[in-house]
Amino acid sequence: MVSFSNKTIVNGFQAFVVCCVCCAVSIAHGENWPQWRGVNGDGVSGETELPLRWSATENIQWRLALPGPGGATPCIWNDQIFVTTVVGDDLVLLAISTGGKELWRRKVSQGDKVVRGDEGNAASPSPCTDGKHVWVFFTNGALACYDFSGKEVWSINVQDRFGKFKIAFGMTSTPILDGDRIFLQLIHGDGNAQTREARVVALEKMTGKTIWETGRPSNARSENEHSYASPTIYRDKERAFLLTHGADYIVAHDLKDGHEIWRCGGLHPPAGYDPTLRFVSSPLAIKGLIVVPSAKAGITLALKPTGQGDITGKQEYVKWQFHITPDVPSPLAVDGIVYLCRQNGNLIALDQESGEQFYEQRTNRDRHRASPVYADGKIYLCGRNGVVSVCKPGKEFELLAQNKLEEPLSASPAVSQGRIYLRTFNALYCIGE
Repeated sequence: MVSFSNKTIVNGFQAFVVCCVCCAVSIAHGENWPQWRGVNGDGVSGETELPLRWSATENIQWRLALPGPGGATPCIWNDQIFVTTVVGDDLVLLAISTGGKELWRRKVSQGDKVVRGDEGNAASPSPCTDGKHVWVFFTNGALACYDFSGKEVWSINVQDRFGKFKIAFGMTSTPILDGDRIFLQLIHGDGNAQTREARVVALEKMTGKTIWETGRPSNARSENEHSYASPTIYRDKERAFLLTHGADYIVAHDLKDGHEIWRCGGLHPPAGYDPTLRFVSSPLAIKGLIVVPSAKAGITLALKPTGQGDITGKQEYVKWQFHITPDVPSPLAVDGIVYLCRQNGNLIALDQESGEQFYEQRTNRDRHRASPVYADGKIYLCGRNGVVSVCKPGKEFELLAQNKLEEPLSASPAVSQGRIYLRTFNALYCIGE
């Protein structure tokens, strides 16, 4: 029989308390996931101790059935999760606790649009939050702001303000939140060169009032006028600007007034102009580098952020060019390597500075619509069939695990406070050991 002194018990209890406090502090200071591609808009998370393997029953903290399908990635702040969905023909915002309980739901608008049978619907753009409010957008142009209790702060339909959308599959572009502004790219058109209607806009986040709007001219034609990509922001110590992607160009805009700083085209295959080369994959902006995808059989272009004017074909602004593009998933960069997840599930690794290809390897042979996420030393790739491939970053390919939820999945993962959140067409999953 082992006996303990009072001092030993007290010391043990104190150690236990310290351990609990440290764990609580760690959880409290875990990263939030405020918008589609995370804190910095690049798909990279600093979270650790994430699971390598899971299934429908293993390492599932909880599963909450959703009232309808959608491709929007959740945004997360502390103990609240926000995700958009369709409920019949209603377009709805859900607030969910990190314990897996629905807190409230709000009907934002009405008028779902199903795309190509199973590819998507009106709940494709992802919400964003600043920790006090959440902003939601749907493909029909409904844009609204709510506080964390579910009270509507303001709502508009951007078609009423900036013109009717003329786009085949709905305005799937996700708005981005930056400081006190919301930025949207509304790149669409009807093929008439005399009636270009594409716009780029900045709104006050707390009122929805227009700060500025600017045209987005191009010589694109046919389906190429339609962009399903999302804008992003480039920022370093010397410069910051908004990037919009679509209609044959990537364009840099001044954040203050929207004027065009530079643009770059030349994203079509060298064989000729493809009138169906609409952009879906969004650009990646990291310090000193902008990775520009195109579509289908197009190229991937790596640009320096120092351009002025039309830099199409000007090699002094190009780091490298690669002959393959991811088409739908957006690029990822980790430790000097750029990763392109092709829509067929192949993963490509390129040297960030030179564009040298290290490998192209198969993961899960199914449609890949979600953008890759890096966290805890792992790259997570989501297939449309619900299989999540986990790869080790580096110059040599290594497939660490393949995890099956057996539910359709097109939303990119969200990572927060030691958990991975996956939104399938059926449910929201919280995954953690």
